[in-house]
Amino acid sequence: MPFYEKGNVRIRYEEVGRGFPLLVTPGGGLNSRVSNWPTAAINAMEEFKNDFRVITMDQRNANGGESTGPVPTENAWDAFADDQLGLMDHLGIREFFFMGYCIGGCFAGKLLQRAP
Repeated sequence: MPFYEKGNVRIRYEEVGRGFPLLVTPGGGLNSRVSNWPTAAINAMEEFKNDFRVITMDQRNANGGESTGPVPTENAWDAFADDQLGLMDHLGIREFFFMGYCIGGCFAGKLLQRAP
């Protein structure tokens, strides 16, 4: 299980498949984590791996997850976007699709503001 690290933040991620990058966020609210996919209504990691390079990650400090680091209360959504964009930079990805549900809508909104 690979990790992306920046400062005091450590993000667990996984990727499968080949093709144009697709960052997918598992449901679970602030407990969004990689291990949620097998029980999700649609397992995006499996569903899209034949057509995309599918990437997912544990949300920082999700219960039961392996990503860690402080989440500033004054700009938590920016911190989560930093994690997502930082991971994509770490992987050498400049452009990507994003898919999420549940908390994924909030993540998508912030990503559109930060990196349209």
